[in-house]
Amino acid sequence: MNEDQNKYLCSDATFRSIFESHFKTLRNFLVYRFKDVERAEDTAQNAFVILWENCGKLKPEQAKSFLFTTAIRLSLNAIKHDKVVSNFELKSKPTGIHQESPEFILLEAELKVQLEKAINDLPEKQRTVFLMNRFDNHSYTEIADLLDLSVKAVEKRMHLALLSLRKVIKNV
Repeated sequence: MNEDQNKYLCSDATFRSIFESHFKTLRNFLVYRFKDVERAEDTAQNAFVILWENCGKLKPEQAKSFLFTTAIRLSLNAIKHDKVVSNFELKSKPTGIHQESPEFILLEAELKVQLEKAINDLPEKQRTVFLMNRFDNHSYTEIADLLDLSVKAVEKRMHLALLSLRKVIKNV
């Protein structure tokens, strides 16, 4: 094995060391997001597969950041998919008698769609912080630790996300 290869993750020993150092932390982070150990382990393993596929492009010191970013993207995609499935299931079930007027129900549905679109349109970094705070109930300090950021950076991203979302709500 030449020296260039040792600088990157493609050596078995280096990759195994990265796996042993970060798998449990990554899985625990994902368990908190999914509330499902099996799904968290699958997603963590998928993140490591993607890391391996990119091992020639990354140095060992970049592995943790790459893994968590990849895992967050994978989990956001999975959560987005779950919402699509859930919405389909809700729409396919017969609805009962509503106390609200049809206009209210329509406006509520439109607002929900606009809000989901606005969240999905946020820049990746802002969306991640917003979802971790508002949907996973992480504190700014916890988010900073998990994403390897300063608390100020988390506050800034959250502030920008909320400004964007407020613009959408004002237009409704």
